[in-house]
Amino acid sequence: MVERSGTEELRRRNLAAVLGAAHRHGPLTRAALTSRSGLTRSTIGALVGELAGLDLVYETDSGAARVGRPSPLVHANERVVALAVNPDVDAVTVGIVGLGGKVHRRIRYQTQAIPSLTEAVNITRAVVEGLSVELAGFDHIAGAGLAIPGLVNAASGQVRLAPHLGWSDVDVVEPFQRALDLPTVAANDATLGTQAESIFGAAAGYDHALYLNGSASGIGGGAIVNGMPLTGASGYAGEFGHMVIRPDGTPCHCGRRGCLETEVNLERLLGVLNLEQADADQLEEALSSDGSLPAAREVRRQTDMLSIALSNLVNAFNPQAIVLGGFLGVLLAAGGNRLAEAVRREPVGGLGSEVRVERAALGSELLLVGAAEAVFAELLAEPRVIRRASA
Repeated sequence: MVERSGTEELRRRNLAAVLGAAHRHGPLTRAALTSRSGLTRSTIGALVGELAGLDLVYETDSGAARVGRPSPLVHANERVVALAVNPDVDAVTVGIVGLGGKVHRRIRYQTQAIPSLTEAVNITRAVVEGLSVELAGFDHIAGAGLAIPGLVNAASGQVRLAPHLGWSDVDVVEPFQRALDLPTVAANDATLGTQAESIFGAAAGYDHALYLNGSASGIGGGAIVNGMPLTGASGYAGEFGHMVIRPDGTPCHCGRRGCLETEVNLERLLGVLNLEQADADQLEEALSSDGSLPAAREVRRQTDMLSIALSNLVNAFNPQAIVLGGFLGVLLAAGGNRLAEAVRREPVGGLGSEVRVERAALGSELLLVGAAEAVFAELLAEPRVIRRASA
């Protein structure tokens, strides 16, 4: 019994390793999986066969001309999906995301006022009901992931504080789970964005990276240290938006003045553009077509404020790269080289000289991919769980 149990555990780990590689780095040939894992070709063939039987991977012809037997490409099955939900102060965004980070659908439901928890749940339910025919065509729905702009205890599903939404000390998982009838998980939006960018985006391949996301709800972020996400003692690490960068600046809801998210602020950008609401794509289009002096001055002011924060973070974390998402990515693009040059110049001892400042690669899909990744975590660790879920 002990030997059989050990064999089964080894099999589980190997299945997880193959599925994880196909999900995060695929599609990969069987030869590449063999090289990456150190397992034999026959073992890889058996593992791929079992995963294909679970509808978690499929194979296609690699199309590469080679002598001997061809090595087909192993794909994570993008028809195995998660629902992803991102409530914010101006919209509730719902997406369908497949294995491999494939976003099949993104719907942004704009709200006229900050949604309450009940309103966010009802909007999400209505959007998902409208997608029912499409969802029925997928192979498996693994669950729902919530990307919440606030302090979230991922283990319990409790939102300690989402100040811009006005949600405090509430369980967000239970009402969404009840409404959607799916296993549901929740985490901080920027933490999920960090994970998504480190796997599929601009931070992929870096062992030491920082991610900052800017939205209507403020600024949050996360850190990758030695290839692992930095969570903090209670899971709340990454509240970069409340770093004070101007002590005599604008009052912040946290009680202090001059926090990063009060000085670098989407609402201020929208104000100079005479817009009430805009996502990152709409903001970039507006800035590129505006060309006015007030808009240029505000972009420059916010870029300079952001450079102070990023220089402080370089001093503290010594990263290889800093990735900017949401409207922060728009600022990076609109400001030309101003931000990157400041980050190279301002940190102590030349620490910024080799830091790459990049825009998030996943764009408006970023938080949806991150929320789905939280859902897929159990499946990637234990692929056979899909058999129980489908029973």
